[in-house]
Amino acid sequence: MRVSQQSRTQARERLAHDQELADRLPELLKNVSEAEDALAAARERDAPVEELRERGLALDTALTEAMRAAYARQRVLVGVKGYTDRIQRRKRLAHPRIKEVTQVAERLLTARETHRLHHIQRVPQRIV
Repeated sequence: MRVSQQSRTQARERLAHDQELADRLPELLKNVSEAEDALAAARERDAPVEELRERGLALDTALTEAMRAAYARQRVLVGVKGYTDRIQRRKRLAHPRIKEVTQVAERLLTARETHRLHHIQRVPQRIV
């Protein structure tokens, strides 16, 4: 198999994987919402620190999965050539529809990083 044929085959495989991940985006966004609600409810009822940390980590996981799915959606919209041709990728990223998907992915990334920096409860170490 020639190098260019091999890279096209790999690009198609990666596109198929990204398509599967992108198809899960609505479900993953719902998971983010549910995790946010669970964390807010735990804070309202003054839950123990351990539970707040657990719920914070669950939200972090949900945000990470949703962000990865959103970026996968972006790559799917760019198309198979975007995996092998950086110029084609840059051109496609300029399309309004793809810009919208990119904004969603970047908002999720920002939310995840903000959450990681400020909202995951630290648990004091116990000395035994």
